[in-house]
Amino acid sequence: MPTDLPVRNTIRMSWQRSQDSLVDADQPAPSYFAGIDYDTTLTRAARPVIDALSSELTNEPVCIILTDAKGVVLDRRGGDRTLIRRLDSVDLAPGFRYAESEVGTNGIGTALEVGGPILVLGEEHYTGVLRGFACAGAPIAHPVTGGLLGVLDITTQAKNSNAVLLSFAKLAARRIQERIVEEANALDQALLSDYYAVCRHTGGSVIALGDEVFMINSHAQQHFDSTDQAALIDRTRDARGGTKPVTFIADLPSGTIARLAYNPTFLGDTLAGGVIQIKEQRSGTRTTSEGRVPALPGLAGTSALWRHTIHEVLDASGRAEWLVAEGEAGVGKLSLLRSVRDYTSPNGRLAVLDAAEPVPTEDFLSHAGAELESGADLIIARAHLLNGEAIEGLTMLLQSARDGSIGRDPWVALTMLTGQTGGSEQLGTQLLHFFPRTVEVPPLRHHLEDIPALVRQLLGRAGITGVTMSPAATNQLMRLPWAGNVTHLRRVLTEVARRRRSGVIELADLPAECRATTRRHLTRMEALERDAVVGALAAHHGDKTAAAAALGMSRATIYRKIRDYGIVT
Repeated sequence: MPTDLPVRNTIRMSWQRSQDSLVDADQPAPSYFAGIDYDTTLTRAARPVIDALSSELTNEPVCIILTDAKGVVLDRRGGDRTLIRRLDSVDLAPGFRYAESEVGTNGIGTALEVGGPILVLGEEHYTGVLRGFACAGAPIAHPVTGGLLGVLDITTQAKNSNAVLLSFAKLAARRIQERIVEEANALDQALLSDYYAVCRHTGGSVIALGDEVFMINSHAQQHFDSTDQAALIDRTRDARGGTKPVTFIADLPSGTIARLAYNPTFLGDTLAGGVIQIKEQRSGTRTTSEGRVPALPGLAGTSALWRHTIHEVLDASGRAEWLVAEGEAGVGKLSLLRSVRDYTSPNGRLAVLDAAEPVPTEDFLSHAGAELESGADLIIARAHLLNGEAIEGLTMLLQSARDGSIGRDPWVALTMLTGQTGGSEQLGTQLLHFFPRTVEVPPLRHHLEDIPALVRQLLGRAGITGVTMSPAATNQLMRLPWAGNVTHLRRVLTEVARRRRSGVIELADLPAECRATTRRHLTRMEALERDAVVGALAAHHGDKTAAAAALGMSRATIYRKIRDYGIVT
């Protein structure tokens, strides 16, 4: 343990956090992470800076270390052989995480905790084996967004410590931030160049998107109303960060079906963003009948996009036109098909077979044949999971149904995951030609205005009565991306209802995952950290100082976590 000699308050507070985190005072145990991305905005900007600095410190017993925002070492340069051996002995090497919560007070983890540069001298380290070192850490923030990217740390043996170490670290961190701006400007210029070229060449609707850039040309603004523009902008999230060209279809609230062709822009090997060309596949000619979509049992939602989707399936079902309902997992493809078929053919029999069920292919085909023979309509759920033998057998059955040799003229539909229709050559060449129409069932994030109605329906369907959702809680649910769509929302509501069986569900009753609005995918470690912050804030009634103390972090750190995770307090 550190001594009781007079120390700086910053160090003493760090010791307390280390102790609260149960850090081993004798031997650090940093976690190791494999598969780290070494080609990021931070590493690209830092590489030449570290190259230059290490050349200046040639033959000096000094090591330059770069970490990410979690304290994971990304790069380590310089240092004599003795220093490198000693650093290896304490796992201060690429891939290891030198967070304060794992190894105690140190120049990397403590700089992250306090949110500023710090020099930690030998005896100021919390763990015994680190007291032979002196380290100066300077945080690196994104110069545009302000988000924390990592730490530039300079480490030497304690006997060689010098106050100039911190000056070197701060200078290098500042130079890295300047290079981030330079790269951002170059990337933005490359994206802008492609955007203007496409606008001039096509004369049509174009969108450009990068990390910090979003542009929509005047043609798109004039051609699409504000509701359709919002839907287009939301749809582009699915393309952001893509490194390969991709084309996808968007059903717009006006009834227009738009084709979006995304092409990435690179500066060298670095992705600058992408340009999206928008073309109408079918003009928005919403009919009066589409505007009066009937209320269907089992479905909830009145948004223009959802009504348009229902109308598409109603139209196909009314014509006995076979179709594919395509969409992400959990969007309600099967529920939509069931509900529409029950409405258009209330006296008919509907059979549903799930390709994911672990039954022999022979039994699956026998069951499908028997249902068609009996005159039932048929839905094959998760048809993208059909194997080659099942596809071949089902193709023969459907051909017989088309020829009228088995049963009456049935209605048949498939559900499939978006992007999976071309995953099997047999699926595309043998089976799908029976289905002239594909209807895309939109993800929940594309019609968030339907969430209040969905909440009421899902609670009622689960038999949860006497519970209502407060406006604040409802508004928060409508801000979330819902990666698991309606299935995800149902799970959340079920979890909430287990804890509150009557009265009003308030914002504080929502689970931790619903109290944060970040749209990026969180690692398991980040999700646990987010939940811990939300839990501490709830336990201390929103008192950030008390919550930070309970978590063993500084007030500056908890404010940063709240901002980074988009936690609503």
